[in-house]
Amino acid sequence: MTLTLRKFDPLLPLVGVAVLVAVWWVATAAKWVDPVLLPSPATTFEAFWKGMDGGRLGFDFMKTVYRTVMATMIAAVIAIPLGIILGSSERLYRSLEFVIDFFRSTPASAMFPLFLVLFGVGDETKISVAAFGAILVILFNVAYGVMNARKTRLLAAKVMGASPLRVLIDVTLLESLPQTFVGLRNGVSLALVIIVVAEMFIGSQDGLGHSVFEAQQLFDMPRMYAAIFAAGALGYALNLLFLLMERSFVHWGGK
Repeated sequence: MTLTLRKFDPLLPLVGVAVLVAVWWVATAAKWVDPVLLPSPATTFEAFWKGMDGGRLGFDFMKTVYRTVMATMIAAVIAIPLGIILGSSERLYRSLEFVIDFFRSTPASAMFPLFLVLFGVGDETKISVAAFGAILVILFNVAYGVMNARKTRLLAAKVMGASPLRVLIDVTLLESLPQTFVGLRNGVSLALVIIVVAEMFIGSQDGLGHSVFEAQQLFDMPRMYAAIFAAGALGYALNLLFLLMERSFVHWGGK
């Protein structure tokens, strides 16, 4: 019996989805909420399907994907080397810890005016402010991973005569990869949030954030919920992608 039930374990995440859709359907069928404000699941999914199948939503979805991926790539290229350098020198990291934590704790939305002055209204502003937020998250995690590389393995490599460069590449970097991927997952999630918010309020004519805001202004609730659903699905897919990459490349994590 137990073995039979375990076969359905991969389907467990769908249980929460089914419960959510069921509650949503009951709420709309019983008119607990005004149907104008909360359309039925069928109406919303129809709007989602039509929008993604050659409609405007599909175009907005791809624009948000492009901006999020670009911001994350820029953040990774900058933050990973800097994180390695800072993590390799605890004194250097401690001397910059306040600055890193200060900007990491500053809401990225508060930086919008500064980036608007620097880059104007356009993709550059949205991507750069998202990259800025993601850089700090990735940087912190990479530095933390390097600083907490297992001392026994580092000591063993040094005893065996490995050069500092070999120790850095073959031991420290590999040991820090699990924490690096944690930073990348958090970074891409934060980048998506910032991009969507920027698309709402920084003179954007496309993107999921613009689609949500425009639909709300026009009181097109099915389209608004469809855009929200698309943004959530994108965030989940990006996080899952990095999680699968981590499991593929960091199979030794925790061992």
